Amino acid sequence: MKLFNKHLPKGASMAKALIARAPSISLDWDQRQRSRLNGLNSNDEPVALFLQRGKVLRGGDVMVSEQGELLKIISTPQSVLKITSCAIHGSPLDLPRAAYHLGNRHIPIEIQSTHLLMEHDHVIEEMLKNMGLIVEKCELPFEPEAGAYEHASGHHVHHDHEHDHPHDHGHP
Repeated sequence: MKLFNKHLPKGASMAKALIARAPSISLDWDQRQRSRLNGLNSNDEPVALFLQRGKVLRGGDVMVSEQGELLKIISTPQSVLKITSCAIHGSPLDLPRAAYHLGNRHIPIEIQSTHLLMEHDHVIEEMLKNMGLIVEKCELPFEPEAGAYEHASGHHVHHDHEHDHPHDHGHP
């Protein structure tokens, strides 16, 4: 069994051509949160993944074995609820309000500009429908937001350097 214990978020600085040729493993959200996992890669070879506790794998990440072999992480489609606001009766505040209520319940959500995704929960599904939102069951890859204190790849993070645009938004 090949052991993969080095985590490169989004492939870090690896050449895309190398990553493209690497075997992959498809994992759902629950599997990508585990610090220890055994499975089969796309070549049907047994692999073991060891992650530092508290780290999670995201689709597009790469794991490296002790021998320098690469393994691409793929977010496999899973049962999720897709939450949208009603185009006719909805308000621009419907999705932010839903995100607020889900966050208050510590429910992992993926935030997109047109919808929210969350793992299926029939109680929360009813709550969202009662708020006037459209909720549909789908099979999609699920990439919930990282916590406020975790730097997620692909998200804008403020650094200690100047930007080309001012950050004074009228605050005193």
